[in-house]
Amino acid sequence: MTPSSHDQPPIGRKTHRTVSVADRKVATMNDSSPALEAIDLVKNFGEQTAVDGVSFSVPAGSVLGLLGPNGAGKTTTVRMMTTLSLPTSGTARVAGHDVVSHPELVRRNMGLTGQAATVDELLTGRENIRLIGGLYGVGKRDLKKLGDQLLEQFSLTDAADRPVKSYSGGMRRRIDLAVSLLTAPPVLFLDEPTTGLDPRSRNELWDVLRNLVKQGTTLLLTTQYLEEADQLADNIVVIDKGRTIAEGTPHQLKEQAGKASLVITVSHPDDLRAAEGLLRKTGAEVHVDADARRLSAPADGLRDMTRVAGWFTDSGIEVDDIGLSRPSLDDVFLSLTGHTAEDGPGDDRSDDDTDSDITAREASA
Repeated sequence: MTPSSHDQPPIGRKTHRTVSVADRKVATMNDSSPALEAIDLVKNFGEQTAVDGVSFSVPAGSVLGLLGPNGAGKTTTVRMMTTLSLPTSGTARVAGHDVVSHPELVRRNMGLTGQAATVDELLTGRENIRLIGGLYGVGKRDLKKLGDQLLEQFSLTDAADRPVKSYSGGMRRRIDLAVSLLTAPPVLFLDEPTTGLDPRSRNELWDVLRNLVKQGTTLLLTTQYLEEADQLADNIVVIDKGRTIAEGTPHQLKEQAGKASLVITVSHPDDLRAAEGLLRKTGAEVHVDADARRLSAPADGLRDMTRVAGWFTDSGIEVDDIGLSRPSLDDVFLSLTGHTAEDGPGDDRSDDDTDSDITAREASA
């Protein structure tokens, strides 16, 4: 489990003023330098290389998705970017500050939410905010106002005075995220934030994250869920076995996986052979799934679909459905690595290591 940034000791006892999201957005908009930058990051554990030359640059107010299976090196990369683990080599900067030479400035400009909620389950949501805000030196008057704002922003006002142990999984993730935003960090790291959540809770958290980005926050999101990266990320870095194997927008990566497919489902199994003959008129290879009464073939877009739909209308073959299927990020990952993101490569470098495992390996490295 990766600890949240609020597990770190406060930097000095300086009282933090309440920084509005609008103020933060103005600050990030006026700074043309990348909010996040990694250059040839390498992390070795003894003779094992967990991260091997990962590089990326993230403009302020955007979302980078680090996509890869368990063991790909995503969490190790985040640990280096957030000062929790020293890089073996390479450079990492957060809000313009080097993670090795100025770790305290990095921590002042970031929040981190790990793979599991790290708030105190015996305290209420409001008490957790007061506790962590006090550790950061936020004044009582500002903390009460800020706490109320965060509870409302994350739809937790009604549950604010209930113990966190009574919260659902989605509510725990939201209170953990709220605590990470107490000091209005311009950069937020989210390490597989929706792991274990049901679809409804996942969609609710996605909405929260979209609103943060609209308000100027820069996000680095690690995930093994292809749909999550597709929904949230402006740019995606695909990591496998510690190395970057692809980078681009979701659309650009899908283009790499090939053309769209024209997919036709006929009404009657007896029409499959005739339908296959019609579809072969496009000159493309046709795949037939007899059990599903479905045929598919590569297509150049809407023009091909319209043309083929006309052929089927003229032929009298009844069709249940006809449409274009675009390549998914799962198709991209499969074409790049030979396995799906959920399957993983099966090596023994795991992003699910405990903190003690990582500490022990770093001590022996």
